[in-house]
Amino acid sequence: MERRNFIKTTGLATAGVGVVGNISATNLFNIASNKLPRWKGFNLLDYFSPKAGGYGSASTEEDFKWMEEWGFDFVRLPMAYPRFVNFDSSRNITPAEVYKINQKEVDNVQALVEKANKHGLHVSLNLHRAPGFCVNAGFNEPYNLWKDDEAQEAFYYHWGMWAKQFASLSPKQISFDLVNEPCTREDMNDQYSKRGAIPGDLYRKVAKKAAETIRKYNPNHLVIADGNNVGSDVIPEIFDLNIGQSCRGYFPHYISHYRAPWVFKNPDDAPKPVWPGKINGKEFSKKNLQEFYAPWIDAVKQGVGVHCGECGSWKETPHDVFLAWFGDVLDVLTPYGIGYALWNFRGDFGLLDSGRKDVDYEDWHGHKLDRKLLTLLQKY
Repeated sequence: MERRNFIKTTGLATAGVGVVGNISATNLFNIASNKLPRWKGFNLLDYFSPKAGGYGSASTEEDFKWMEEWGFDFVRLPMAYPRFVNFDSSRNITPAEVYKINQKEVDNVQALVEKANKHGLHVSLNLHRAPGFCVNAGFNEPYNLWKDDEAQEAFYYHWGMWAKQFASLSPKQISFDLVNEPCTREDMNDQYSKRGAIPGDLYRKVAKKAAETIRKYNPNHLVIADGNNVGSDVIPEIFDLNIGQSCRGYFPHYISHYRAPWVFKNPDDAPKPVWPGKINGKEFSKKNLQEFYAPWIDAVKQGVGVHCGECGSWKETPHDVFLAWFGDVLDVLTPYGIGYALWNFRGDFGLLDSGRKDVDYEDWHGHKLDRKLLTLLQKY
């Protein structure tokens, strides 16, 4: 089907932000307590890397079909903006090149959104690497999103472009997640340098202008902001802005990122995880999870929509520890209508082809399915 006709024929009547989404029995039970739907799904890494083919394989029609059949209704698309601009990759990108949109790649993203929507999946577009900022190193930015007006203007430009591209879609079909895991970092090119929270008034300024830019093209567009301080902290400064917030399901990192080389300089130094129990001299249990998520639950009670945009554990975490911990995470979030998106669907954190060495995989159309994880996810 021709793309414009697809959007025209599949567009749904725009609903209020508080009641959008695929509404299951679970959503109906929780809908009064959380302004965002209790979406359940996965992150897709098709556009995660600044370089084409730099991370993982492309999502397929079968992926979306299986998600739908298994009861999921959400995918988050963390994107690196260099994938959608034309620039000379033999050198560092320039501020002028940040504006040179590659329409062919934008159309490819639109095609992916259409496939997901076809299977009843809401798509959350996220700038994982925005002009002037990324929580990860590996690409030299020409400026800093949190310090430079020029970077902020480019940021708004990109979101305006995406909002215009999807102006005819409803909040049931798409949302816009502004920037992945905002934080300060002493050295933007050092993956291990110390990180901290963005000043709340600055985050408010950038989020407010970005949301206003997006809603110029459709006043009902649904906007979400990742938690401050690498996704961990609620952002009270934007409670009044009609912007949802996205937390993380990575606490404690000793479990979620056990031996991950982008977290531990020497993975062999990572303390072995248990759940519940003592890790690196500290006791961890479900009570700690309740304390960690208390500010997010309080935000829901104050009328802020909350969703957990990333969660799960890397493949080195013992499987029984991962499942015990993650079950408690979902136990804490679910009563407040807070849904989740596993990082990822196929890959190191995923449901398929995770590469874990201690899983009795089930063959699934040539893929390795973690049936125990699927069963856990379907319970919630």
